[in-house]
Amino acid sequence: MDNIKSIIESLLFVSEAPLSVDRIKSVLEMEDGKAVRAALMDLAEEYEVRRGGFYLREVAGGYQLCSRPEFGEWIKRLIQPSPPRLSRAALETLAVIAYRQPIIRSDIEHIRGVDCGGILRLLMERKLIRILGRKEIPGRPLIYATTKEFLEVFDLKDLKDLPTLKEIDAYGNALAEKTDSPPPPEPDPGQRQHGENGAEPQHASSPSDGKNA
Repeated sequence: MDNIKSIIESLLFVSEAPLSVDRIKSVLEMEDGKAVRAALMDLAEEYEVRRGGFYLREVAGGYQLCSRPEFGEWIKRLIQPSPPRLSRAALETLAVIAYRQPIIRSDIEHIRGVDCGGILRLLMERKLIRILGRKEIPGRPLIYATTKEFLEVFDLKDLKDLPTLKEIDAYGNALAEKTDSPPPPEPDPGQRQHGENGAEPQHASSPSDGKNA
């Protein structure tokens, strides 16, 4: 197929969700995925060389055309989006599911110490989590896991890209140290005549110049 790269580019342009290599193969009715991957790599390289308004991103197990972050200000002026925001409780619940999935509601609530029914419904509505099935224990509770939309929202190729707990702790400690650091001391009023770097002001002439009046 001579124009495979142009065809794939058109598919990426019209698709609202990331396209996997298998999905592209099925649309093109091709058996070999190497040609598809090669075309995707060529497109990604072309976009990087051109440094235009968009680039090819690998995310959520597929590929997607995305606008470059540096042009986000102008895009917001055009579409004026109102991105949905999650509360801290919703983010904490989502984090528990992401790191402990597959997981049932009672385990989530045991970790968080509060009822999570309303938050789970919200996350389902936002398509950030999904139901895998029911656990074969008394009551057969629902089993929850994250979705591809979750990977897209947080710009992850897959769940392996989630930061480790050690990385999260390190980031939290660094942020706490930055927040708790004391403000710089006020300068001594007697030294305010000095320059900004604490040096004595320089004069046009002084006894150390070695010049005679």
